[in-house]
Amino acid sequence: MFYPIDEFEIIVYNHIYIAGYIRKKDMIPIISEEDAASVFGEIFQDIPAWRKKMIHYLKEENPEINTAIIEAANKTDLDPKAVALGAYMTYILIETAIKESDAVMNFSQ
Repeated sequence: MFYPIDEFEIIVYNHIYIAGYIRKKDMIPIISEEDAASVFGEIFQDIPAWRKKMIHYLKEENPEINTAIIEAANKTDLDPKAVALGAYMTYILIETAIKESDAVMNFSQ
């Protein structure tokens, strides 16, 4: 799979040269297996509690997204709680990947 790139960069980390492509800022970052495992581990400990926590988190962080998720979940023939759970999982995975990507980008600058 090919991704559009801004530039190629070589970084030195602990005296090791690392070459890599810098992703464009408007692209959704790649979700690592480690981030996914961490998020899923948190979610699957107590799904109803995690979903409620995300509802409150998104009410403050991004109320428009929260409203859209709830409206979409209620307008489907599927289980609304399952639809909302999937949307919240996607949101938190992307948010986690963005934070991880930003940390790597800030480290390299």
